[in-house]
Amino acid sequence: MAARKGMEVSIAVSEAVKLANADVIAAYPITPQTHIVEHLAELVAQGELDAEYVPVESEHSAMSACLGSSAAGARTFTATAGQGLELMHEVVYVASAMRLPIVMAVANRAISSPLSVWGDHSDVMSVRDTGWIQIFVENGQEAVDNTICAFRMAEDARVLLPVMVHLDGFHLSHMVEPILLPDQKEVDEFLPKFNYPLPLNPNKPVTMGAFAPPVVFTEAKWAQEMNLEKSKEVILEIWKKFGDKFGRYYNPVECYRCQDCDTLIMTMGSFSETAMMAVDRMRESGQKVGLFRIRLWRPFPYEELRRTVKNAKTIVVLDRAISLGMGGPAASELRNALYPLEKRPKIVGFVGGLGGRDVSPTDFETIIRRGMEIAAGGSNREFEIYGVRE
Repeated sequence: MAARKGMEVSIAVSEAVKLANADVIAAYPITPQTHIVEHLAELVAQGELDAEYVPVESEHSAMSACLGSSAAGARTFTATAGQGLELMHEVVYVASAMRLPIVMAVANRAISSPLSVWGDHSDVMSVRDTGWIQIFVENGQEAVDNTICAFRMAEDARVLLPVMVHLDGFHLSHMVEPILLPDQKEVDEFLPKFNYPLPLNPNKPVTMGAFAPPVVFTEAKWAQEMNLEKSKEVILEIWKKFGDKFGRYYNPVECYRCQDCDTLIMTMGSFSETAMMAVDRMRESGQKVGLFRIRLWRPFPYEELRRTVKNAKTIVVLDRAISLGMGGPAASELRNALYPLEKRPKIVGFVGGLGGRDVSPTDFETIIRRGMEIAAGGSNREFEIYGVRE
């Protein structure tokens, strides 16, 4: 068995792309994802990865180049963050609508103004409706595993959709962690060679993404929705196969000490591991508190969420983004998911960790206790921003 190696998580993601034998990388550097594409450029230049590296002039161009390479049948990867994801925003929609299986790592970052290079989930929430499969990871090992899985998910003939792998900027992207990199032979056995069923062919010219009048546009969107929903079955199948081969299993919603809990906290991304420490402390003092985190953000895991929270009385949600004028977007989605249930837990929303601000285990304890107080009738506010200096 291979030994774990200490490496920066961004570098580990690049090594996973190398193991996947990507054919084309088109990217523009932006903090905090720069080290991912920088290392890939080194791997290509040194001959360690046989791929075309396209250094473009903007993120809009990066995704545009990815559209072309993927449509031609090349295994395609890119990475971005924050403002870069916003610049490529319009092209992100095109990738999913045209069924192009691109894989993109997003080192999540706050959206200006004011300008911030630090991490939160503002950029995630800006692209949640773009039709991509979206996966959250908590640590470096999960980033490696799910980058490899993402290629297989995207390229499966039953799916053919792009995949985003979300890793928290700085809190995860720049951390040095012990990583277990699979052997190349193992990855080759798990990840088949890419065989795009409809590659562009100069001898058989076609039009892609053409103009659609109102009479067909709705049907096109409905077909896209059906395809994204049905991709979930394949995602679960691939995670199972990955776990059977490598011993690490992933699920759309994952629990930590959820058994017999009156109160659960919901998290996403690397802060989940910090929140687990708070849960441990509170459990030791006799409080029935547990945690669940969403790994599969799109397609949204309705069934798994309902099953996870069916016995809880209170759910405290920490959003690391704010939907201005409404509150926390993840809390809103959870309320929507649980609305059909006859017996619904009280959902209490918090927004915290904006612009890279830390949320410590002690902070999480405070958030959970405050959430329990609000659930018992301690506030009429729709949500609270934790730690704000009013």
